Amino acid sequence: MKVMVVFGTRPEAIKMAPVVKTLRAQPDRFTVQVVVTGQHREMLDQVLDFFQLTPDHDLGIMQHGQSLTYITCRVLAGLEGIISEERPEMVLVHGDTTTTFAASLAAFYQEVPVGHVEAGLRSHNLYNPFPEEMNRRLTGALATLHFAPTQGAVENLLKEGVPDSRIFMTGNTVIDALLGTVRDDYVFQDPVLKGIDFNGERVILLTTHRRENWGLPMERIFSAVRELVTAFPDLRVVFPVHKNPRIREAAGKAFEGLSRVDLIEPPAYEEFANLMARAFLLLTDSGGLQEEAPSLGKPVLVLRDTTERPEGIEAGTALLVGTDVRRIVAEAVRLLTDPEAYRKMAESPNPYGDGRAAQRIADILWQERGKNA
Repeated sequence: MKVMVVFGTRPEAIKMAPVVKTLRAQPDRFTVQVVVTGQHREMLDQVLDFFQLTPDHDLGIMQHGQSLTYITCRVLAGLEGIISEERPEMVLVHGDTTTTFAASLAAFYQEVPVGHVEAGLRSHNLYNPFPEEMNRRLTGALATLHFAPTQGAVENLLKEGVPDSRIFMTGNTVIDALLGTVRDDYVFQDPVLKGIDFNGERVILLTTHRRENWGLPMERIFSAVRELVTAFPDLRVVFPVHKNPRIREAAGKAFEGLSRVDLIEPPAYEEFANLMARAFLLLTDSGGLQEEAPSLGKPVLVLRDTTERPEGIEAGTALLVGTDVRRIVAEAVRLLTDPEAYRKMAESPNPYGDGRAAQRIADILWQERGKNA
């Protein structure tokens, strides 16, 4: 079975790497081609290097200040010739990026079936997260096979009229990637991380980059972090700052002169996964971290007003706190001062999978091919 795997960003690469490796480990069943769009560049290349993935095709579309329209048009145009030439039996895409939607549309235009990994996530708010919520819905409308990570995602798809026979609950492939990466004996390469006493200091890992948090919401997040660092002498905050110049400028101003807030370059995936494993608490607006942290026993305060990953909230591993300064501070203080509250979040079961999602996807692809042979 000839399978084309298309992705363009760092999160997609992390989550699709286990799928590619699993398919390639079964050469009697699958021929795999990897196509990257380069929607991200440097951060994407880090992940490709770590997982030893060499793309068969690289569109290299990234340019400074790229718009959503630019990404969509370049991916559509770039994939047209590749899909036409290679004629895969299935195009696999992941999640919610503009690459995901545009690649699905490119496959549809040539009547090639689409398999959607991490299907069925919904915030039910069209513009939050933007543009991810609509990218997911549009990809779902184009997909033939829906690989849903949780029962909640399955139910979302059923409510939208997707036939039950087209939906498969697999768990989330990010857990596959994570469990193969975190090591007790890992030695950090970043000099800042290498110098942190993870036993003597409590480390908060902060990540924030989402469009809906740009401007005033991000300023409120930074105000809450400053307040926490001032109140707890044993607290250190590590903030891998997104490459976006707007975020970098705001972070530099907000944390200037604070010795216990470390602004670092976005680490390579292996470095970041092991940083998560040693952190005390995560403050994030990332979707992926909401899935990964429960596997590591790390409570997550979600810096968003909505989430398409409610399973973590329901399981008690994550708490939606938005961007209100008082709410962020209050919930962080509770976890920093109440061991029982921390334990409950840290020990809640992970709702996102067991690390075997990629193998399930491979088996389903082969079974479905047999049905259609």
